[in-house]
Amino acid sequence: MNAKRGYVPEDDRNFSLSALETLRTASRHVSYLINEGYDLKQASTFVGNHFLLSERQRLAIMRSLATKEQAEERKAKEKTSGEEVWIDGFNTIITLEVMLSDSLLFFCMDGAIRDLAALRGTYRIIPETSDAVRLLLDVLEERGIKSANILLDEPVSNSGRLKALIADVGERYAFALDIRIQRDVDRALFGKENVITSDSVILDHCKSWINGIAGCLKRHGGQPLQVWA
Repeated sequence: MNAKRGYVPEDDRNFSLSALETLRTASRHVSYLINEGYDLKQASTFVGNHFLLSERQRLAIMRSLATKEQAEERKAKEKTSGEEVWIDGFNTIITLEVMLSDSLLFFCMDGAIRDLAALRGTYRIIPETSDAVRLLLDVLEERGIKSANILLDEPVSNSGRLKALIADVGERYAFALDIRIQRDVDRALFGKENVITSDSVILDHCKSWINGIAGCLKRHGGQPLQVWA
């Protein structure tokens, strides 16, 4: 039996309706602090201790929040499509695997969709992987792209197997597909146009980005949680 990607049993309690009310209150406190110049991790720790939040709840807040300036700058760089796109492969595919596993996704202040999966360099293909890749490529095809560059992190386990799977699934699509395994994918995407990722560091350093994960979520009919108000 395969475990659901990005899920732990405590999530049912950590993100229940009553817990979400507490998280939204805590998020208002953290938002105030980071907009006053405090570090996000330190602010989340301080507020999390006050509200007795679990590690998963604190992580959800950290991934969901941004300063007002960060959110505005990221939203200003968002585009709906482009002829050539650059995709943060593991970041995007893992989030879609989480969605297809019916695990938690979060709608964040900058408009990005993020998850709580923490693979830390270890990755394995799961039954949902092929469908995740197919869903992503379907959305790109709908948006009329001409070419897609998918970058996979070399140090992550099974990157070669994922590359082969993407290539196999991608054969039926008319647009050009270039799949690369390379070190430091984050830096490779800095300065690029039409980047598909939810990584906040990349969003701050790319020229423009496409919210491809949100498009996939809409097509699939998923509903993310919102821990901020």
